[in-house]
Amino acid sequence: MPDLLLELFSEEIPARMQRQAASDLERLVTGALIERRLKFEGAVAHATPRRLALHVAGLPGRQPDVREEKKGPRVGAPEAAVQGFLKSAGLTSLDQAKIEKDPKKGEFYVAVVERAGKPTLDVLAEVLPGIIRAFPWPKSMRWGAASARPDALRWVRPLHSIVATFGAENEEPDIVPFEIDGVAAGNVTYGHRFLAPGAIRVRRFDDYLPALEKAKVVLDADRRKNIVLHDARDLAFAQGLELVEDEGLLDEVAGLVEWPRALMGSFDESFLAIPPEVIRATIRANQKCFVLKRGEKLANKFILVSNIEAKDGGKEIVAGNERVVAARLSDAKFFWESDLKIRLDDRVTKLDSIVFHDKLGTQGERVKRIEELASDIAERIGADPAKAARAAHLAKADLVSEMVGEFPELQGLMGRYYAAAQGVDPSVAAAIEEHYKPQGPNDRIPTDRVSVALGLADKIDTLAGFWAINEKPTGSKDPYALRRAALGVIRLVLENDLRLPLLHTFRLAQSRLHIHANSGADLLAFFADRLKVYLREKGARHDLIDAVFALEDQDDLLMIVKRVDALAKFLDSDDGRNLLAGAKRAANILRAEEKKDGEGAFDEPANIQFISEYEERALKAAVDRAGAETNECVKREDFEGAMHALAKLRAPVDAFFDKVTVNADDPRLRQNRLRLLGELRAAMRRVADFSKIAG
Repeated sequence: MPDLLLELFSEEIPARMQRQAASDLERLVTGALIERRLKFEGAVAHATPRRLALHVAGLPGRQPDVREEKKGPRVGAPEAAVQGFLKSAGLTSLDQAKIEKDPKKGEFYVAVVERAGKPTLDVLAEVLPGIIRAFPWPKSMRWGAASARPDALRWVRPLHSIVATFGAENEEPDIVPFEIDGVAAGNVTYGHRFLAPGAIRVRRFDDYLPALEKAKVVLDADRRKNIVLHDARDLAFAQGLELVEDEGLLDEVAGLVEWPRALMGSFDESFLAIPPEVIRATIRANQKCFVLKRGEKLANKFILVSNIEAKDGGKEIVAGNERVVAARLSDAKFFWESDLKIRLDDRVTKLDSIVFHDKLGTQGERVKRIEELASDIAERIGADPAKAARAAHLAKADLVSEMVGEFPELQGLMGRYYAAAQGVDPSVAAAIEEHYKPQGPNDRIPTDRVSVALGLADKIDTLAGFWAINEKPTGSKDPYALRRAALGVIRLVLENDLRLPLLHTFRLAQSRLHIHANSGADLLAFFADRLKVYLREKGARHDLIDAVFALEDQDDLLMIVKRVDALAKFLDSDDGRNLLAGAKRAANILRAEEKKDGEGAFDEPANIQFISEYEERALKAAVDRAGAETNECVKREDFEGAMHALAKLRAPVDAFFDKVTVNADDPRLRQNRLRLLGELRAAMRRVADFSKIAG
């Protein structure tokens, strides 16, 4: 079956845009094909620094024919309705329609519309220009004489050529006939900018791929990554060194070269006196190079990736990179030595001139709030309040250092280095770095209580502040990373087994904002959603989290999780599953009857005088016992024991529903039996709201 080969060859595609652009090209083209009833066997897109390419395999030669019936107006309908029907169906008169009868609606017109499928080549010529013109580049440009026209093609960089061929194997493929702003589709592409810049005639993907390879272009981005990685490892191994691997940098470098060649450079050993993270950030940011290590320490070597095969083996390329690296490391050394001359305490006042948010004040004001909150939290979690406050005072001071100004990603880390060099308590110095953690789901969690107290204070101040000014995440937008902050609080609490009343802590944070705010409950609901995400990834059921959060005053994350765990184990047992069915039946009956008698109509205890059936007496006794036992277990935070107490209700609940009519004719019996079910519901709600549980 025929294949489509499409290549869009341009001046440059920034590395950060390539993967998304390839994905967009595949999505847009295949979506248009499917919309036009053209099925295919598979599609794959590629991107290099100069080209987007798409291969769609197994397309038919033409669209399938279509036959459909279009229902029209009733016979005798107004002329305007008839004419509208004829126009929409493509008919010239009613003689071309047929009449059908409906027992209810009478006679009406029906048009049989038959459309022959178009050749796939024609369909491609129709859809590809529109896709190219409307391509969703994050940034694009117009160029040349045509750029004066508002409808001129916009592309990420000037578009030089288009390859668009369509044809079956062993046949000369057709060129898809279209043109955009003077660039006509053809069958000619170009190789590597320097090593093989000549024109290359291609037919289909099977010869396009090896032709590019021969012209020093590796089309597949993952293959370019593997070449870089393995060559870099081999060069390092040959010198007795180890590559410091960096997936983000590897992706970026693979997007900068079409013919990757790894080379090794070096720098003066004296620069190793700079913190290793600074060396790595400097070399990475400025030269897109990888650093190497010997054992646990950095070596004075680096790996660069060239886009050419140099005649001298790369000596000039290496020498040029070494000169730039030396200059950048000299700058970094200057920043490091200059920063060490100013104490962190002396930098804190400069934070008063840095606005954190228009409605939330400066970084200096925020630091004061975090100091107080960190001290409060430290008391609750067993950390030293004075150390927590001291760490909070210094935590943001490195933001005004030369080094962090140059490399913002080193905030916190540089603060720790400066604090350690200035004799600050090690626990305080560690907290300065660690209070930003965790930065993501796989980032490590601090365990030192001072670090934890400061990390919680920093994140909760952020959350409470933005909630107070009603700047909350919406849909996929979260400009202040509030979801990440909430997940950080959850991980800090749960993975350190901490007891922290969230509502009380939120109110403490908001009380220091000098903004009238009472959004603690709303913020707690946000945490409930984040907790669901966190626990779902660990295999927990979201409905069990809802069942626990539905109870009053549930803001202790550790206890919530323990309840959820105990509830999950309980519901995995036969007793749990059967009792859940009984509890939901009771809840449904109560909900229906409360609509008649009013909310809370059955909240009073059942009257023993109106209990006549054996099963009623047995359930009443069981509920009283289970309620008392559950209360004691919950007080001791023995949630498994509470579930065990509830399990004893299974048999009497089953018997009650089997033998007793709840809605008895006698209104006193009806009310008393509903009150008994209310007692059952209340006893079970001491552990969870079972009505929230699916099943």
